Amino acid sequence: MTSVPRPQMILVAGPYRSGTGDDPRELEANVRAMNEAALVLFRAGHLPVTGEALALPLLETAGSTDPGDTLFQEIFHPVAERLLSRCDAVLRIGGPSEWADRMVDRARAQGKDVYAGLAAVPAAR
Repeated sequence: MTSVPRPQMILVAGPYRSGTGDDPRELEANVRAMNEAALVLFRAGHLPVTGEALALPLLETAGSTDPGDTLFQEIFHPVAERLLSRCDAVLRIGGPSEWADRMVDRARAQGKDVYAGLAAVPAAR
């Protein structure tokens, strides 16, 4: 009898600002790509999370006005770092991103699973 993998809390890591020139449409497209991957993970029985889902509302509430401003620096990446410590795994999606690659490296250093694409993530039920 084969065992079904247990559900995992998986951080979806991909580019947010990289290569966008901070164009709001491109930033939103990157968030959408992460959310679409998260939906696939959810439907596969996992609990997907993105740092953006937690950090962006905090940034708005704090009064951040531009990606990369002082409030962004205070909140955005630290949220992802704290979230990673609670996750079981990381799914790396999208194109080049120094920060997403850093999350992958940190996940590996913490002994977490790292998936290079949705097809690599085992379904859980």
